[in-house]
Amino acid sequence: MNTPQTLLAAMALVALSSGAALAADGAKDKPKMEKCYGVSLAGKNDCKAGAGTSCAGTSKVDYQGNAWKYVPAGTCVTIQTPKGPGSLAVKG
Repeated sequence: MNTPQTLLAAMALVALSSGAALAADGAKDKPKMEKCYGVSLAGKNDCKAGAGTSCAGTSKVDYQGNAWKYVPAGTCVTIQTPKGPGSLAVKG
């Protein structure tokens, strides 16, 4: 390889490794999330609202027990609603 090709290859390697490092840093900065049932408002759920629904945004009532919303890990059961606390499993 001549000098310009070597320089170009080195710059490409630095760019690729920098991108990988940035991606790894972004992943560690993201909070861990968990599914929390019974805490979303009508039409604001992230998924699972029962048979015959297409998923996100399909809950029909506030705090529907079979609809979940992503919340920061460890906070679900501390969320208080008029129907009680959030749940890590479908609420009956």
